Amino acid sequence: MGNNPHRITLFFHDLGGGGAERVMVQLTRGFIERGFSVDLVLAKAEGPLVAEVHPKAQITNLNTRNPFIMFVGLIKYLRTTKPDVLLSPFEVTSIIAILAKRISRVSTRIVVRISVHLSKNKRTKWKKLVERWVISHVYPSADRIIAVSQGVADDLSSYAGLPLESISVIYNPVVSEKLLQAAIEPVAHSFFMNDQTPVILGVGRLTEQKDFSTLIRAFDILRKKIPARLIILGDGVERKMLEELILSLGLRDAVDLPGFMLNPFAFMKKASVFVLSSKWEGLPNVLIQALACDCPVVSTDCPSGPSEILNTGQYGQLVPVEDVEAMAKAIEATLSGEIRQPPQSWLEQYQLDVITRQYEVVLGVS
Repeated sequence: MGNNPHRITLFFHDLGGGGAERVMVQLTRGFIERGFSVDLVLAKAEGPLVAEVHPKAQITNLNTRNPFIMFVGLIKYLRTTKPDVLLSPFEVTSIIAILAKRISRVSTRIVVRISVHLSKNKRTKWKKLVERWVISHVYPSADRIIAVSQGVADDLSSYAGLPLESISVIYNPVVSEKLLQAAIEPVAHSFFMNDQTPVILGVGRLTEQKDFSTLIRAFDILRKKIPARLIILGDGVERKMLEELILSLGLRDAVDLPGFMLNPFAFMKKASVFVLSSKWEGLPNVLIQALACDCPVVSTDCPSGPSEILNTGQYGQLVPVEDVEAMAKAIEATLSGEIRQPPQSWLEQYQLDVITRQYEVVLGVS
């Protein structure tokens, strides 16, 4: 495709390894491949995904974590560059973007994106009151609001009193040729050396939200019946607690926490079962990625996303949140051959080119 006159700016914190950051990197690729000019305006141009950014993307590094300095930097950027549209995927950067547009008096359209159940986020009562007030008063000034699942849209509407019709639902661009190529790369991990022993896989930040302690306890029950191994990819504040739990259950030789991996897809391709143990989500990319890598899945039926992705359990086992016994049973059933894989046509709704076109319509650049 030839050059498109529209300039799209994506404004967020950094290129850390989270799901939202991966989506922004994917969208950057999708927009550039469709002929758009794309700017990434980052609080800090750092993180493991820096190497993944399309070479044609322009990066503006504000080089600060201070929200006020980010605000001033963004006003300067908007006045200088005047992009057609700015998309922001996080609460703080979205609020900064909406207010910066007001001050800079540019015609740039501001589109904000919500990827989590805000009502489920752990906050003090005071912080929740402030958050609800700010979102209900600031977000209506955005040109459009995007939610990553119907569940997130419903939650945002009831939490902040925003009309549901003002929120567009667009899934994440998770399935791409790049992912499928990465999935077939070799994995140098000792757990995969013995083809006979099934490997269970979890992927995500080691935080309370992802609830890997429930997965480890479910795995402990499973292992009393079936010889198996567990790998959890990711890093976070709960690492020490999880390592202590693994030791206390006598699972040191059967569970590995190798940290963050740039290519978790090769692990998904080789794993026997992928498990999402989260207490809450928005639209869990890893669940879609595992399905795209032909890995059978087990997931908590948490708000929100898993039920939408798995078509209410048709394409993977759904279990109640924090239910150790149910999770162990579901993993065992999946290992025993009770596999529910989606057809290729189901995964097409998460393809990069499909999602990019949907974004173009909502961003007003189609």
